[in-house]
Amino acid sequence: MQFDPDATAAVVIDMQNGFCHPDGSLYAPDSEAAIDPVRAVIKLAREAGAQVIYTRDVHPEGQFEDTHYYDEFERWGEHVLEGTWETEIVDELPVEADDHVVTKHTYDAFYRTGLEGFLDTHGIRDLLICGTLANVCVLHTAGSAGLRDFRPVVIEDSVGSIEDHHREYALEHADWLFGEVRSIESIEFV
Repeated sequence: MQFDPDATAAVVIDMQNGFCHPDGSLYAPDSEAAIDPVRAVIKLAREAGAQVIYTRDVHPEGQFEDTHYYDEFERWGEHVLEGTWETEIVDELPVEADDHVVTKHTYDAFYRTGLEGFLDTHGIRDLLICGTLANVCVLHTAGSAGLRDFRPVVIEDSVGSIEDHHREYALEHADWLFGEVRSIESIEFV
């Protein structure tokens, strides 16, 4: 599968201390195990000259106090609170000056962020999506990308999950409904 580096971005979803470090409040061993494969995707993109985009899940204090229904803290407990170590990208994946960082407050990296505008402004249409969690933020971001007419390609061997069946469901769903699923090895730039 070949990609034009000028029209492609590697989108790294939520590879943060809160999810990928053993001291994180929502640590999942599989998210930590995804660090090296995600690093490989980033390396491919950087070497080709493609854009690298990181998302950070960040929850301001009191975000869910006045909500009618949507409350991530009720489901997951408090996590990645604004201003804490948990919100930082893991040290193993250093953010470089040319990388773009999107701060989001929900599962979907397009919801009330500037991501779509950034992609449109830079002529980016193809998204190589990796990170964590496969069935939550990766899946919701990929689905939202597809609905906005971007080409979401979920990199199957560079996504973390809590359970193996969560990853399998997310990849199958993404491939069937709105995107493509490929391995790191299948990605080539022209």
